[in-house]
Amino acid sequence: MTFPRYDDRQRAYVTWRPVEVKVAVKPAQAGGPVAVTVSGRSSAGGGKLLFADQLTHAGAASIDLNLPANGTAVSVWVGGAFPAASVRFGDVVIEVRDKATNALQTSHPTMVRVRKNADALSTAERDRFLRAFAMLNGAASGRFMDFRDMHVGGPPDREAHGGSGFLPWHRVYLLDLERELQKIDGEVALPYWRFDRAAPNVFNRSFMGIPGPQDRVQFTMGNPLRAWVAGNLPGVERGPGVGPQTVPLVRTEQQTLSLGGSPSAQFAGFEIMQGNPHGRAHMAHIRGVITDPATAPQDPLFFLLHCNVDRLWAKWQWAFKRHDPQAARSFDPASTLPGHRLADKLWPWGGPLAAPRPTTAPGGGLTASPLTDAPGKSPRIRDTIDYLGAIGPAQLGFAYDDVPFQTV
Repeated sequence: MTFPRYDDRQRAYVTWRPVEVKVAVKPAQAGGPVAVTVSGRSSAGGGKLLFADQLTHAGAASIDLNLPANGTAVSVWVGGAFPAASVRFGDVVIEVRDKATNALQTSHPTMVRVRKNADALSTAERDRFLRAFAMLNGAASGRFMDFRDMHVGGPPDREAHGGSGFLPWHRVYLLDLERELQKIDGEVALPYWRFDRAAPNVFNRSFMGIPGPQDRVQFTMGNPLRAWVAGNLPGVERGPGVGPQTVPLVRTEQQTLSLGGSPSAQFAGFEIMQGNPHGRAHMAHIRGVITDPATAPQDPLFFLLHCNVDRLWAKWQWAFKRHDPQAARSFDPASTLPGHRLADKLWPWGGPLAAPRPTTAPGGGLTASPLTDAPGKSPRIRDTIDYLGAIGPAQLGFAYDDVPFQTV
């Protein structure tokens, strides 16, 4: 059994979007096809899989195959069974069994790796994420500094905000960071802070911390973020506006998904979410680096906040089937700002390094993924829209725990 791609530890992952796996028998001297059944075996609380003979969201818990005796491979499409995501690698295993005898012929561990609600993470999932994030930061000596320097004032700010490219730009920004985290720990996916609900498991000393004197965030002794350095001072500066039981005054999820109208659902209407809930979620903290676009990524919470912003866009796309980059309702065709047009390359991963766009590019090209070639080192806005490969062959390699895959 062979997956299309493996990471540097020879591990293969799936999301809700199936991938094409090849199954074959060792060539025999003679005989006809070998009848087998392919299915998934899950640990308690682990991920679950669906199987099909083509790319579809309507797979089954098992599939029967006739494998040629000469060793020619047969394709089977394997994806996560929504909403049963994994909590660790190997908590779901693909098994190939002889159809007649049920004897196990081969097996392959995998993981249904998706982005989850940060407030619902297991302790192990939370701690793996924190360790990887702290290693990426490296107490101000790691690769994270490039991410800090991408999201600053001046020309870079005009790339990320103030136009239709806001959502696509931040989608690639998060993807780049997540891929760097997965180079450290392949089981990590970026979690999201659902800011229209209280999140007591996020705002405590063991996770994102709580503000203390002079708005310095307090962490437990064992929290890897105690060594965080991304600004002028060690640690994180964040105001007291959001606590364990706080629900910020932002549009609810349902109100946000209603932006753009229904059933017409125009991106040009939906994108005003840049102000509310996005902007208001930032400002809900009252003070601190997260309230200023030029310094916001200095707070690790920024990435959980923006992961939820991207999740809301992904859920809106799913609800209204807005995955076709060429469809006017999927993006804003009237955008004229450099870096915010459908065909524009996104800075700093690509695009001309010439005014009025930024003349420097921290980090260079987009980090490669062992799961997919898309969207390449120099993504364009149009590459971000069909992120799950709902209408095209490419996918970006991430999914959300409450946004299913559907072919269109």
